Amino acid sequence: MPLLVVELFAGVGGFRLGLEGPPGSERDGDFKVVMANQWEPSTKTQHAADVYVKRWGLIPKEEGATLYIHPEHDDDLFLNEDISKVPIKEIPKHDLLVGGFPCQDYSVAKTLDKAKGLQGKKGVLWWEIHRIIKAKKPKHVLLENVDRLLKSPVKQRGRDFAVMLACLSELGYVVEWRVINAAEYGMPQRRRRVFILAHKRGTEQHRILSRKKVNAIEWLTESGTIAKAFPVHRTPEQLVFEQHLLSEGEDFADLSERFNKKGLPGNKSPFENSGIMSKNRFWTLRTEPRFEGKYQILSDVLLTPGKVPDEYFLSTTSMTQNKGWKYLKGAKKEKRYGRDGFIYSYNEGGMIFPDALDRPSRTIITGEGGSSPSRFKHVVKFKPTKGQRKRLKLDSKEHNKIRENFRLLESEWVRRLTPIELERLNMFPDNHTEGASDSKRAFFMGNALVIGIIEKFAEVLAER
Repeated sequence: MPLLVVELFAGVGGFRLGLEGPPGSERDGDFKVVMANQWEPSTKTQHAADVYVKRWGLIPKEEGATLYIHPEHDDDLFLNEDISKVPIKEIPKHDLLVGGFPCQDYSVAKTLDKAKGLQGKKGVLWWEIHRIIKAKKPKHVLLENVDRLLKSPVKQRGRDFAVMLACLSELGYVVEWRVINAAEYGMPQRRRRVFILAHKRGTEQHRILSRKKVNAIEWLTESGTIAKAFPVHRTPEQLVFEQHLLSEGEDFADLSERFNKKGLPGNKSPFENSGIMSKNRFWTLRTEPRFEGKYQILSDVLLTPGKVPDEYFLSTTSMTQNKGWKYLKGAKKEKRYGRDGFIYSYNEGGMIFPDALDRPSRTIITGEGGSSPSRFKHVVKFKPTKGQRKRLKLDSKEHNKIRENFRLLESEWVRRLTPIELERLNMFPDNHTEGASDSKRAFFMGNALVIGIIEKFAEVLAER
């Protein structure tokens, strides 16, 4: 029997790809998505949802409906609706809840009459996750977020994550977490994210982590679910710190108010890149990745030159113009003007330009699309075809002058990455996002996760 999955904040289906495989995969594998939810606020066109329903062959249940179904599988649902407006009864029973949710302010406050429970101030999406877990009690929960979640907000480092752990503890779950950089496990993009894996009573993980004496180092470095999927080095110098979350008589609002209020030396968070939580206690440890396979690099994902559309070639004007590629990618030490005539010194180091082809790529950002110069967009050098050189006049004096300036060979030029290459950096199937504009496709990949990470999670969860 497959594990039944509900996918929240689904985007274009990254979790589903990692768990089930590409669209059209058998529905009797180790995992089966029975419902997905995706909603983009403040926009009429639901771009990511459009891609999702198209790729998995879903159709509206009725004209104008926000519920989509598969014409052949009545256990394959998609809701294009604000999750806060979805009644619990519409969410099917499931074994695994997954989702990549935004990093927001997860502070907690008591209601005015202090009698109606607790409410989040801003982190509304976390409280929707909490609502679903509380009602449906899935065996496992797998969540993804930016790694700064472990140290936010600035004035109370780690408070937001502490509130989440306390919520899961109250619901009877044990938790393990790890900050994972995809490139450190052989994947083609340096993308660092925190993954939070929670386990319900009755699971093997809960049984082990609920013991009175927990061997935290052994779980975090050898036998844990995440440690099995993403091995780490075990060294004698490692230290584990045990702390409690809620003190006796406290609630979430009390925790939110006082957690790390005085601050640790260096304004550090108490949460390291690895950790576990059980019965209101947490242990945390800094681990180092261990990988012995082949590393993928940026050049591995590039299309052959003849398949690159002309619009991705950088123009000579954009290279040297005021605030063009050269300026934005270069080092800066200049005066800048703020509001009310305020003048300040701005310093910024230079970036490798073009991007190194012999290492994993930098992190894809949501603003990767579009032809305008940007400090953070990827630019690679390549060898254009004869047809491209002739069509775009790449052998002109103007182009040769640029080559000298940027130390390019006579046979080379520079370009941006195409949507297919961005998909490959996240290990998506080629043209998974086809149908949307190129800028939107880049935006999707800036928001997406690396599929290979979820595939590794899937392997160990299926085994256990």
